[in-house]
Amino acid sequence: MSENNEKKRDSHFKSVLRMLFGGRQDTSALEEEMVQTPFKTMMKNFLERRLTRVGLTVFIVILLACLILPIFMNVDLTHQDSSQTNVPPGMHMMRYPRELRGNAQMISPGSNFAVGLSNDGRMYLWGMLDDRLRQVPGGMGTIVDVAAGLDHVVAMNDEGQLFTWGNTSFGLMNIPLSAQNANIVALNSGFQISTALDDEGNLHVWGNENMVSIITRGLEGRIVEWALNPNTALALMDDGRVELLTNRNLPQSDIPEHIHGRAIDVAMTDRHAAVVLDDGTVVVWGTNDPEVLEVPQEIQGRVVSIEGARSHFSVILNDNTVHSWGMNLLGQTNFPASAGNVAQLSIAYFQNYAIDADGNIHTWGLRGYLLGTDQFGRDVFTRLIYGGRFSLLVGAIAVIISSTIGIILGCISGYYGGTIDMLCMRFQEIVSAIPFLPFAIILSWTIGNQLSPTGRMIAIMVILGLLSWPPIMRLVRGQVLQAKENEYITAARALGVREASIVFKHIFPNIMGVIIVQVTIGLALAMLTESGLSFIGFGVNEPVPTWGNMLNGANNSVVIRNHWWRVLFPAIALSSAALAINIIGDGLREAVDPKAQGR
Repeated sequence: MSENNEKKRDSHFKSVLRMLFGGRQDTSALEEEMVQTPFKTMMKNFLERRLTRVGLTVFIVILLACLILPIFMNVDLTHQDSSQTNVPPGMHMMRYPRELRGNAQMISPGSNFAVGLSNDGRMYLWGMLDDRLRQVPGGMGTIVDVAAGLDHVVAMNDEGQLFTWGNTSFGLMNIPLSAQNANIVALNSGFQISTALDDEGNLHVWGNENMVSIITRGLEGRIVEWALNPNTALALMDDGRVELLTNRNLPQSDIPEHIHGRAIDVAMTDRHAAVVLDDGTVVVWGTNDPEVLEVPQEIQGRVVSIEGARSHFSVILNDNTVHSWGMNLLGQTNFPASAGNVAQLSIAYFQNYAIDADGNIHTWGLRGYLLGTDQFGRDVFTRLIYGGRFSLLVGAIAVIISSTIGIILGCISGYYGGTIDMLCMRFQEIVSAIPFLPFAIILSWTIGNQLSPTGRMIAIMVILGLLSWPPIMRLVRGQVLQAKENEYITAARALGVREASIVFKHIFPNIMGVIIVQVTIGLALAMLTESGLSFIGFGVNEPVPTWGNMLNGANNSVVIRNHWWRVLFPAIALSSAALAINIIGDGLREAVDPKAQGR
């Protein structure tokens, strides 16, 4: 018996797969004459259409992606990063040239690109390079040092000459004469700032000094090492003391007293500072972010050097391996266990590069964005997936509300007739006469502004549901008026069956097919309506993403011309989902209506 049941289940499963992805199954004349259940007949007719199968497949893929992928995503929907704004699609930020394999001398990463030197003094750039970064000055000769900033590069040749290119704003191109005439030994670039250290321990600074405050007064001739962040610099003095080069009150201003005279290396993130002490331990201070402040105990006493980026630190240990810790939204702390015999470490923003003694490069961190980023540096792919989840949720809840109201009123109106029918019809005419879009905008504006983003989303669901039930009510009423004249209804009345049972247990199941069609089409309309409201700014607000408000953030000619991915991918997702649902609705309508199939 169990074997027969398994064979039947296997046969049913194969039949469904054949209907979804194969052609129509040939059946014998006897099988064609067999009586089938209405639902089985409807499903068979529904799945026989190739276009319907395509629409169903597309919708299932979109639905599963929006429901399943967020489970595996480590996402903070409120996260923004000004260094990653309007990055085009691509996964090649850390795809360094093959000429550097086994031949790398040094690498300096920028916000979403990097520049490196080979052992023979050749310079290479890779990643998301705009036109300004591609305009490398000619006649530089042999480059011996290079430093990448947010969107600019500084380089020095073997004759001590300095060159810079990229962003021409904020005075980044104005290399001071003091730096040009000095014997520069090291370069460093950051957020709208460039710096150079000469052999006498003087730090030369140029760029946006109003935003990035670096004050070296009283420290001339004593600096041996320094680290930058978007606000200032942290310097290591020749006597082992640590100084914050600013007069502003920053999270890094409260330097621990016990580190003075013992520091051998310094590093900074946006909100933290760190030093390596002479005993190989690391001390971190700054804002209260446990992921960054809590140094892994297994590396204490083993650290040789340290580097800081946007929100994480990476270190080289005394066995020449690497370790990273801090915030890990973009995989920047997922250091490879294979990175051994490391001679040099360079990190910035969300990228990490380690060069071993053989000149091989090891990378970890942000490799790019599949669909680019928006104006706030947020990943478009991530927001597209979450936006689909919220758009589908808003549409589904709105349809459930409207369908529930429409089905109940339609059944009551159609079955009882008379005064009840007249009152129900007049009520739906009043609701239908309300101009939908202006009224929805007014309700959303007056009620939604007093709610949180989640509350506003719930309000949009309720508003859409309460204003869109009349069409399904009229459809159900007409079907009930037709069905209640059938003989099985007369028989049920003669047997004394309660009228509520007749309506909802006998009539309703027989008109379910038509209702399913209307509900399916209503889902697409609800999604489009929510997206339309969000697009004009009266729907679900940031930071909760929907396909509509993603398009709202890209509704100007500059974005369409220069940042096309912000418009294209949400538009494709919304149109694909709506079109797939409409195709499914058309397929259901033909499946439940034999006349539409020419029978």
